[in-house]
Amino acid sequence: MKSGTILICYGLFLILAGLAGYLSNPEKAKTALMMGGTFGALQILVGVISSKGWRPARWVGIGVCAFLALPFAWRAYVGWVAVAGGASEKLFAASLISLMLVASVATFVLLLKQKPASR
Repeated sequence: MKSGTILICYGLFLILAGLAGYLSNPEKAKTALMMGGTFGALQILVGVISSKGWRPARWVGIGVCAFLALPFAWRAYVGWVAVAGGASEKLFAASLISLMLVASVATFVLLLKQKPASR
């Protein structure tokens, strides 16, 4: 699979995950929609640019994945600590954020494994 396609799929996933997070709790999860939408759109844009042949776009996508993994890891940790403490209402959010973390790390690894296109 090419870098552009991977980034576009990851971007779509982020948008859908953000939408799912928002729909699960519209009053408290507006940031899920904003984060998923903003970074999902960014990754789609980077994916399209990568598909057009701009080689540095792959590295931009890798950087964004690495950046996003940090807050997702922190938020997943906080969510699971809350669930372990008895806050069962946090289970969906903790699961969704954990899935976003896994997707970010998987995308990061897939992009690193890509061989740059020859000139």
